[in-house]
Amino acid sequence: MSLLAEEEKDQEVEATFKSTRLISGQTTEMRSAGILDFVISHRFGTVNQGIEQFYGLDDAYIRLGLDYGVTDRLNVGIGRSSFQKVVDGSIKYKILIQQTGKKSVPVSLVAFTSLAIKTGDGAFSDPTIDHPFSDRLYSTFQLLVSRKMNTNLSLQFMPTFIHRNLVPSGEYPNDVIALGVGGRYKISKRVAINAEWFPQVTEKGPEVTNALSFGVDIETGGHVFQIHLTNSRSMIEQGFISETAGSWSDGDIHIGFNISRVFDLTPNK
Repeated sequence: MSLLAEEEKDQEVEATFKSTRLISGQTTEMRSAGILDFVISHRFGTVNQGIEQFYGLDDAYIRLGLDYGVTDRLNVGIGRSSFQKVVDGSIKYKILIQQTGKKSVPVSLVAFTSLAIKTGDGAFSDPTIDHPFSDRLYSTFQLLVSRKMNTNLSLQFMPTFIHRNLVPSGEYPNDVIALGVGGRYKISKRVAINAEWFPQVTEKGPEVTNALSFGVDIETGGHVFQIHLTNSRSMIEQGFISETAGSWSDGDIHIGFNISRVFDLTPNK
């Protein structure tokens, strides 16, 4: 009877993904209370630039980000990207945790929202115009629904709404809705392969494509190294979901990587 009771004990599913980011987008993984995550992201130029630009490696943008666990279920973040000189802030809250046992919960559910501010005038179609502060604001609202199918396979659904206060012309919508999907397959204890795709269901506007990315996660002690191929240069939701212009078929592929390093800021007990 004691063995039977043990089997029915509720247990939270852990390590659905290796990092709080799948590739460019978020996962349902959270930082625990008191944990600070320092994330360095790079996106190089497109590989179709050829040997003259060393297949894009001569052309690089960077994002530096800090994510902090206020509680085990609430994270806050801030970052700054050299691409379009964007400053962004985010809030992430875990609503449900996948759980096995008598009170089974089939999925993990996380709400994510961010606000991005384009501080550089080069991000606008006419940089000579003095844009008011409100023109520089872009907001994202996202639900992340994930399920760890088994020890190796995890899947995630990412419906997203983005509002852009200013767009280049009337051909571009201010509001963008995308139904992102992604997943991870673990091939060893420390290595996993990832993919994510954000098809837009609203009108895209000229030359805008859907962001599609593939990557590899390598866990090495205190940090996770992620290397990937993507058709998007931006490293925040507002950019890679609604403003990607690269085409995989034309060779508009960016090599990129993320490095995540965590620091425990909880006081010693």
